[in-house]
Amino acid sequence: MLLCDEPTGQLDSATGGKLMGMLKDLSRRGICVVVVTHDPAAAAWADRTLHLIDGHFTSP
Repeated sequence: MLLCDEPTGQLDSATGGKLMGMLKDLSRRGICVVVVTHDPAAAAWADRTLHLIDGHFTSP
C-alpha cells in the first residue's frame, strides 16, 4: 500500500502529470495507491474517489 498526501502539491503541472501517471501504473500492477488531495486534476486520475465532508466519507 502506498499512501500519498498531496503528492503534486509543490510540482509544476507537467511533473505532476508524470508522477500521477507513475502512481496509476503502480495501481495497474496491483499496488494499492491512496492519494489525499485538494487538487481536482490529481483526483481526476483516480479510479474511485471519496469525499470527506464533516468527518464522513461520501461518494460523489
